Amino acid sequence: MYVQELEPVAGSLGLSALVAALPLVIVLVLLGGVRMKAHLAGLTGLVAAVLVARLAYGMPLGQTLSGAAQGAVFGLFPILWIVVNALWVYRMTVRTRHFDILRRSFGRLSDDPRIQALVVAFCFGALLEALAGFGAPVAISAVMLVALGFEPVRAAVVALVANTAPVAFGAMGTPVVTLAQVTGLPLDSVASVVGRQTPLLALVVPLVLVWLVDGRRGLRETWVPALACGVAFAVAQFAASNYVSAQLADIGAALAGAGALIAVPRARVPAAESVRASVLTGARSEELDEQDPPREVLRAYAPYALIVVIFSVAQIPAVKDRLARTTRTFDWPFLDVAGPDGEPVAGNVFSWPVVSTGGTLVLLAGICTAAVIGVHARVAVREWLATVHELRFAILTVTSVLALAYVMNLSGQAATIGHCVAAAGAGLAFLSPVLGWFGVAVTGSDTSANALFGALQVTAARESGLSPELLAAANSSGGVLGKMTSPQNLTIACAAVGLAGREGDLLRKVLPWSLGLLLVMCLIVVGQSTPVLDWMLP
Repeated sequence: MYVQELEPVAGSLGLSALVAALPLVIVLVLLGGVRMKAHLAGLTGLVAAVLVARLAYGMPLGQTLSGAAQGAVFGLFPILWIVVNALWVYRMTVRTRHFDILRRSFGRLSDDPRIQALVVAFCFGALLEALAGFGAPVAISAVMLVALGFEPVRAAVVALVANTAPVAFGAMGTPVVTLAQVTGLPLDSVASVVGRQTPLLALVVPLVLVWLVDGRRGLRETWVPALACGVAFAVAQFAASNYVSAQLADIGAALAGAGALIAVPRARVPAAESVRASVLTGARSEELDEQDPPREVLRAYAPYALIVVIFSVAQIPAVKDRLARTTRTFDWPFLDVAGPDGEPVAGNVFSWPVVSTGGTLVLLAGICTAAVIGVHARVAVREWLATVHELRFAILTVTSVLALAYVMNLSGQAATIGHCVAAAGAGLAFLSPVLGWFGVAVTGSDTSANALFGALQVTAARESGLSPELLAAANSSGGVLGKMTSPQNLTIACAAVGLAGREGDLLRKVLPWSLGLLLVMCLIVVGQSTPVLDWMLP
């Protein structure tokens, strides 16, 4: 048995924490300073974590490699299993042109560019985030806004800022699923707290978007539909994450937000020509005027309806219990680790949710989607394989980062850093979202930031007397605000609208909003850690 030690370097917690932090520092410097590709930085950090575990902590090499293998396997299943199948559904709709039909359907909801920004960037972007994530919502939303006549820089900025509130539950809940796994906290508990933080962002973001599109006039004239959209989105996200399913949080929120916009009469009032002339400075795509048969419009919406129905059925108690019984739990081979107190750690045991995992449910929805929209089985399989090929570097990145996180957690490196960080005391509640923001700003992924810092946040919380669920959730909720500033997302946005090389211009425009909203999130978490707002927690 390997027993974790908190102070393996010269009996000093501070020195041990500095050594333990080396893998994280290496990854962040390679990504943010050297601008190395994410998968290479992740692999380099993994090598560093293995060396620190072996040389500084004395963890046997066999157990170290076994822990890394467990992290990589978890990265593949269920994390990437969800992402691949979700993106596969999207690719099939693109192939059959049903995605274009859906885009035209959204474009006809309103001719007011401020409302179009809410429909496309906020609501539809959230739906794309729910299904695919990993930069797809920013690219697709920005392209759609340019097609509607938005100037490219404005379209990119709107798409980046809109991609905030849904990120924590993106890719069928992948970030919170990862957070629960690396921290050992129940998924329902973590998702519940995140669902009491990010919905507060959803109240503000639509108002920010109409300001970005048309300044004070936009806010003055369209604050009612913007607020209605934000409230509907926030309520649905809160309800789904707390009482239904974390995987359905963004889908329900996106549909609710769009429904609120349709229901508010002011959202359907035609925009004045002066508004359109000052906002729409690009060329509008003539394709948007093409009329689509009602039957094809229904088929375009079918994939999202199928996902909602399948996940909803999976939450019925009898069905949920039956699916849960398919989970296989076994001792992970060559791994026998105890915490500093001598008790075996949860990482010794691995759970494999064969059928109940979100990825398998999305796969089922994808099979049904192929039948509904007319994709031949051979073509569907080819599209699935093409999806895997498209995500090959993302797959390598996620598996290496998860392997790194597991090595740090099992060797005791994360516990050492957490005990050291706990010295911040009450200030930890304010700094917790900042750490998540920094992680996402550098890695471009809330999933990766949760894997890197989740266990550290929980250890620090327990040492300082704060709620582990609160700080774990704060890592993810603060992280979503770093998404718009990450080099990865900035590059995606620029490439999508033909602004290659102008990432710095976009960064200057979105950074103030990112930092301002981060300050709001920090204050929310501080309030939730005190009697002022602790009534918000479950």
